[in-house]
Amino acid sequence: MEENDVVRSLAALAQPIRLRVFRSLVVAGPAGLTPSALTEALEVSATGLSFHLKELVHASLISQERQGRNLIYRASFDRMNALLGYLSENCCEGEACAVDGSKAAACNC
Repeated sequence: MEENDVVRSLAALAQPIRLRVFRSLVVAGPAGLTPSALTEALEVSATGLSFHLKELVHASLISQERQGRNLIYRASFDRMNALLGYLSENCCEGEACAVDGSKAAACNC
């Protein structure tokens, strides 16, 4: 992952509503969620949500797919794992790490 991509991803997540949207989509897994489900769950307006979804799509952290009349948003697990890998690739300079690896493991969704 390139440094500019990392910065774009972190900037997109550095806003409370976008972080909550992303985390909700991670919890939803590969099935994803519709915008109406997200507005209901997060208690955010549809117009506000639309802006935040656009920013997350632009950062490639989520994807959008049309299914009939519905839009489905999904977390981009590959991108999330690449970001986590970039942030932790030089952790502890190769020495035994104090971070519990089971909690820091990448998502296999």
